[in-house]
Amino acid sequence: MSIFLTRRILTLVATLVATSMLVFLVLDVLPGDAAQIQLGASATPETLAALTRKLGLDRPAPERYLHWLGAMMSGDFGLSSAYETPVAQLIAERLQVSLPLALLAMALTIALALALGIAAAARHNQPADTAIMGFAQIGMAVPNFWFAILLILVFAVHLHWFSAGGFPGWQAGPAALRALLLPALALALVQTAILARVTRSSVLEVLGEDYVRTARAKGLSRHQVLWRHVLRNALAPIVTIIGLQFSSLIASAVVIENVFALPGLGRLIFQGIGNRDAGVVRDAVLLLAGLVVVVNFCVDIACVAIDPRLKARGL
Repeated sequence: MSIFLTRRILTLVATLVATSMLVFLVLDVLPGDAAQIQLGASATPETLAALTRKLGLDRPAPERYLHWLGAMMSGDFGLSSAYETPVAQLIAERLQVSLPLALLAMALTIALALALGIAAAARHNQPADTAIMGFAQIGMAVPNFWFAILLILVFAVHLHWFSAGGFPGWQAGPAALRALLLPALALALVQTAILARVTRSSVLEVLGEDYVRTARAKGLSRHQVLWRHVLRNALAPIVTIIGLQFSSLIASAVVIENVFALPGLGRLIFQGIGNRDAGVVRDAVLLLAGLVVVVNFCVDIACVAIDPRLKARGL
């Protein structure tokens, strides 16, 4: 187990370093001068040169990359050039919205997908199975921002059950969680459709195993067999997909947060790109990428815990 963990940790570190290089290179080659964008077209050459030096844009790219990476490792996220606020403070404030949103969406996805996938597998080739898979097909074909607009039209505009957007802050209590419910549902619907199909396929595969027939022959009910024997052995591919879906939720949150006008990390990145605020965008994107890598690392460990045969195969 120690060798397995060591390999996964080394892979995690290498992935984070490669991700940081990719993030820096992509932002470094973006068109437009950050100093010029902030000062406007009427800025004098002297003012432009002074801001360029302040932002460190006059230094070579490798030097700027190493300085940025070293500063982040020491906990110094720098100052936002657009907001004149520490980047760490901005990210911490926005994470208070984005992280609960992602966790709520993931919880909805898992609860709905497991229920629908197991129900479809238990009623294989019956009308319920056809209906659930039809829903899944539609869910996979429709983009989540369209679901978001539809939810706003139905529940905010016509029924007036929810607000159309905005976030009142966690000091508002239950109203804050209520403000995240529609965005979380918009994020969860597409992922639910995907995970429900994977769950159904995995459960159907396990249902054909000999030990399942043996359990049924011993007198266990279909419900007991599904929850005691089938689900545990079907979990490995399901958990793997859940880890991959977390990445999709983070990427989709950039769009959904803008649709619902939520002050989250995705919206901060979107605004940072528009303002050419490289410090904010780099740090926020690297943080999100780090979260994805760490979640995938945890998924690898969870899969081995669920099915130790994976470790023996070197997966």
